[in-house]
Amino acid sequence: MEKEKKKISLATVKYAFKEIIWPRKKLIFLGLILIIINRASGLVLPGASKYLIDDVINKGDIDLLYLILIAIAIAVTIQALTSFFLTRLLSVEAQHLISELRVKIQKHIIQLPIKFFDNSKSGELVAKIMSDVEGVRNLVGTGLVQLIGGILTALASLIILIHINLKMTLFVVIPLIIFGIISLTAFKYIRPIFRKRWELNAEVTGRLTESLGGIRVIKGFNAEDQEISIFKSGVMSLFNNIKKSLTATSLVTSAATFLLGLTSVLIMGLGGNMILDQQLTIGDFFAFILYLGFLITPIVQMSNIGSQITEAFAGLDRMEETLNIEGECDQRSCDIRLEKIKGDIRFKNVSFSYNGDDRVLKNISFETPAGTVTALVGSSGSGKSTIAGLVASFYIPKEGTIYIDGHDLSQVDLNSYRSQLGVVLQDEFLFSGTIKENILFSAPDASDADLQKAVKAAHVQNRLTVPRPSCPVLPKR
Repeated sequence: MEKEKKKISLATVKYAFKEIIWPRKKLIFLGLILIIINRASGLVLPGASKYLIDDVINKGDIDLLYLILIAIAIAVTIQALTSFFLTRLLSVEAQHLISELRVKIQKHIIQLPIKFFDNSKSGELVAKIMSDVEGVRNLVGTGLVQLIGGILTALASLIILIHINLKMTLFVVIPLIIFGIISLTAFKYIRPIFRKRWELNAEVTGRLTESLGGIRVIKGFNAEDQEISIFKSGVMSLFNNIKKSLTATSLVTSAATFLLGLTSVLIMGLGGNMILDQQLTIGDFFAFILYLGFLITPIVQMSNIGSQITEAFAGLDRMEETLNIEGECDQRSCDIRLEKIKGDIRFKNVSFSYNGDDRVLKNISFETPAGTVTALVGSSGSGKSTIAGLVASFYIPKEGTIYIDGHDLSQVDLNSYRSQLGVVLQDEFLFSGTIKENILFSAPDASDADLQKAVKAAHVQNRLTVPRPSCPVLPKR
């Protein structure tokens, strides 16, 4: 199981390419052009340094000095402009993508069956919507483009270094290969840690949301210390996860520092001897050192960007899991559309259980004709709320059939049914705002006459503008 987590699933890669990268191919292609121009202009300075030392300083060529200064000024200007447009285009699009994905996940989650919400923490769902997609910005933002740009810059620098001196270049390549192996190994280790971190963060956030929402229960049972202990345990688990990722990241950074420092020592020693033996000019050596920086810097940056892209795929994995959960109408046919409900309800041999074989209802049959009032009387846990939930189509019977105006409720289009349904829930809930806004929640375009009718029925005539009231939410019209 652990091995599976270390690999980026093919389905996730396909989703990332098809749904995220390909629809933005023109923008990403433009970003690639900008990054290539940016990195190419950056190569002007180290190249100019050779001619500055060998020709301007040693030979006193003033005309060449002016040309070098003009070339560097143009290159710096191009770098500044391309950097600005690169960030402006891709970073903004990345944030737009995050917004779209959040809406997509929220839309999917809010259409899931009630059973899903019964088994999920609200804080965890908030984390899924708001946090899981954060890392995806690195696939469209500057992350992916910089990764490709870094590879191209490193290759260009390597070719120039080979042209300057093959022997010194070989001494550079070997430590870089070792660094690459260490980085790839670290990424395989880090990816499941990132995935687990989001799970832990969702759990901690979910528990915190529950405890703050149920503060009266906690205080009523004198359970503050217990709740503090549970939260502390979750936070420490999250801390240990972060510690693991920081350890792996610091290993890569330390390896880079050591190997690059070792490379510098080798190059200084080898280059110094070659200069003394007149096998290498001072200008070539200085240019080699600068181009070496252009080879090494992108590689180090790529290790960081690689970590970010790894984080992005971990977030995509969790997002895919959420989007693959079946919605309410995925679990039923929903073919029958009800234009006008009369209100005849019939239960025929209905059985239902929330978990396994522990049935709350068993072979229940009754009828409630339209226009009548049916009262359900029974002890707590006898199934009264369950029957109401089944009538509202929050749940599907395990056995038997529920009929609405002669139609099997499990095959009815839920929008056409619930748009004509009024529900007063057992537990009151109000959205932030006034009573008026809450009354109009299910029918925002209702007329003033309909509003006043609902107000009088609820006996809240004098409280329409009172914010955040404490009274039952009224049913739909």
